[in-house]
Amino acid sequence: MLSIPKGFKFSCVNSGLRYKNRHDLTLILSDTPTVGAGVFTKNKFQAAPVTVCKETLKNSTSVRGALINAGQANACTGEEGITDCRKTLELVAKGLNIKPSELLPASTGVIGPRFDMDKWELAAPRLVESVGEADPVQAAKAIMTTDKFPKLAWESVEADNGTAKILGMCKGAGMICPDMATLLGFIICDAEVDPVWWQEAVKRCIDKSFNCITVDGDTSTNDTVLAFANGASDFKADTTETREALEAALLDVCQSLSYMIIQDAEGGTKVMSLNVLGAASDNDANLMARAIGNSPLVKTALFGEDPNWGRIVAAAGRSGAEFNPDNLTLHFGKITVFEKGKPVEGDMDALLEPIMRKQDIEVIITLGDGDGKASLLASDFSKEYIAINADYRS
Repeated sequence: MLSIPKGFKFSCVNSGLRYKNRHDLTLILSDTPTVGAGVFTKNKFQAAPVTVCKETLKNSTSVRGALINAGQANACTGEEGITDCRKTLELVAKGLNIKPSELLPASTGVIGPRFDMDKWELAAPRLVESVGEADPVQAAKAIMTTDKFPKLAWESVEADNGTAKILGMCKGAGMICPDMATLLGFIICDAEVDPVWWQEAVKRCIDKSFNCITVDGDTSTNDTVLAFANGASDFKADTTETREALEAALLDVCQSLSYMIIQDAEGGTKVMSLNVLGAASDNDANLMARAIGNSPLVKTALFGEDPNWGRIVAAAGRSGAEFNPDNLTLHFGKITVFEKGKPVEGDMDALLEPIMRKQDIEVIITLGDGDGKASLLASDFSKEYIAINADYRS
């Protein structure tokens, strides 16, 4: 059963910015000030809402919630886009009787077009009036673009001083790559937390989840994950034990959401769980994992249920990672197909056929060069992926 942290409300309306006959404007609001934290894209072209979010959190982590629109990214819109972004916050904050700086903006959609501010003027009062009328599922649907399904995950943590709830939602299916994967993510929590620790914990969890997935090797201008903790429960993350428990639950939520992104993957049919072990360093392991996970040839082989290990080995070899090819061993699940630099004898196609028919496929590479390791979730490339992205602006 969906578990909603105390003191948070949701609102969704149709603004008509791009979509018709669906909600595309969302407000996540806490009854009381929260401790806010955020992690953002490293793309040089940072969207207006990313710039505004970062400035706001730099000045104060005390915020009330997030204002999210789907359909228009408000990216590559110059100073005018930043002005538009701030104006949207003012419109909603005025109705809520709070400061614009208490809301963090997030946008997703087509890059380039500026907002139609007349539509924002009309939508903002309706959004404010609807606070509390939407539920998390409706909110998760309203932030979608090419997603096939809403993505939500939740956990709870119990301690002597009470129970904390964590709820997360995200949108993302394409333009997904490690190093702040392309997505919008929102996490709400009713625990009492220290602002510095909360930001650090959120960043650690994102590095182990959203930064360990890839759909197409592409990244965007709007990548944002925001986390809010309002202290509405009796749970206080003020000891090593309570902090570790809360961070473990936060990681579970983030990893569950990350899996859903790869499961969706704009027409994806496979989820490859790739582990590189025994590298000379973590960096070498990451280089290899990303080269394999982003390879169009590996991805199309996954879609075709073809255990073409040669494509994986070739991607590893061009990854830029330092390793001894004679030590590389490759496994599909528990089946070894390539060992110590050469293929294992036998009818591998027949052995691997049952594995390749599954949605979840485990691939393990061991190198024997050190203690470096990396994990990555990667999707396949389907015909639908091409169709979706060819028609995205239509």
